[in-house]
Amino acid sequence: MTDENFYDISKWPIGDPHKDIGIVINSIIADIKKRQSESAVTGEGKPGATIFIPSGDYRLSTQILIDVSYLKILGTGHGFVSSSIRYNTPQSQWKDMHELWPGGSRILVDIAPSNIPDEKSGAAFLIERGGEPRISSVEFSNFCIDGLHFRADQIVPEDSENSYINGKTGIYIASAQDSFKFNEMGLVYLEHGLTIYNADALSIHDNFIAECGSCIELRGSGQASKITDNLIGAGFRGHSIYAQNFGGLLITTNNIFPRGASSIELDGVSRSSITSNRIHAFYPGVISLKNGCTENLVSSNHIYRSQEPWAPMRQYNNGHDDLYGILRIEGSDNSIIANHFSEIIDRDNIKPTGTIPIIIRLVTGQGNYVAANNVVARTESMQQVTDEGPASSSSTFSTQVEQLLTNSASEKIDVTTVLVEDSSSLNTILDSGNERQVTLDKSHNAFRPTPSL
Repeated sequence: MTDENFYDISKWPIGDPHKDIGIVINSIIADIKKRQSESAVTGEGKPGATIFIPSGDYRLSTQILIDVSYLKILGTGHGFVSSSIRYNTPQSQWKDMHELWPGGSRILVDIAPSNIPDEKSGAAFLIERGGEPRISSVEFSNFCIDGLHFRADQIVPEDSENSYINGKTGIYIASAQDSFKFNEMGLVYLEHGLTIYNADALSIHDNFIAECGSCIELRGSGQASKITDNLIGAGFRGHSIYAQNFGGLLITTNNIFPRGASSIELDGVSRSSITSNRIHAFYPGVISLKNGCTENLVSSNHIYRSQEPWAPMRQYNNGHDDLYGILRIEGSDNSIIANHFSEIIDRDNIKPTGTIPIIIRLVTGQGNYVAANNVVARTESMQQVTDEGPASSSSTFSTQVEQLLTNSASEKIDVTTVLVEDSSSLNTILDSGNERQVTLDKSHNAFRPTPSL
């Protein structure tokens, strides 16, 4: 393709993209700004440009700063592959693997730790621009951002590749923005995948964002955005999806897998929807609505909580016990309708020992509507991975699949399907547990039990 607004990094005369793609893309952006310097010329505006990244590995040592609108950065493949499986497989087995590293159009984030004094400095892509209007219509599509390695810390002093800590962020948006898009990206082994402040009309769709400390973080505030059709899985002390002070957020049809400390956490969010997601988690606190979340819909989700099956990661957790709740609500006038909960855990793994796990916990607020939720609570029914050492990639995969599919030889366990704290009142609880399974003050809440035999 030949066009003055189409840039191929492999053909750009400044820098070597294989040695430092940051220098190359920064110089391209400087050229765009030089050529498109006028706000309006004979009734026409700034068209922006496309930057094309062919298949290949491109090291990034210099942060890329984006401060122009209407920019699309495009690759030829998201290139995602599990780095966790590789690092937890003995190196003697690496020689037998078809691939070792992520592929496609792959950016290797190689920012030195000494150059990461704060979170913003560790970003491969930093988007920041002041003034009016807000920066708009920047798109990332179909390439991989690879953080390469995690590092040891006090919590994980030896097993460094499982720490989810390295100070690196894939894409960090520091400025308020409008109509950004992230499609078909692959993000792996970053402490933060996407960190976005003050978003408006944001679309995060059809991406692979996994094995990151936190995957998607919408901070500050925002409105009218969507997170849809993604495959997501964060680390044991981060968020798979986190949103703060948001209105009108749609989180739907995502497949969220372990081992995030939370799968979806909303903080002061109103009039938003969590619908039709499949969520698998290893810890309580799978979905949390915190700090006065109001008028949100949580509906038609499949929420499956199990125990960590993989030996190298069993020692880690998110710090919450089974009384915390699988779905925890601090807020008012939320609707929790027609969700399916699978709590599959052996009695010996319930914490504190001898307690009854809580599925839905209403902590504060008024006027919440909880209806037609179904809970299946059973013991596990399969042999876990042994503690003898790390599993190979094939045994890890087969163990996880077996855990998902096996349901024979298990027994029912007791759970509290809904607990309403005294600090929460005027709620309506319908058909979400029988008389024995729901705990609430009937003088301050409406309750209709699920019929039982």
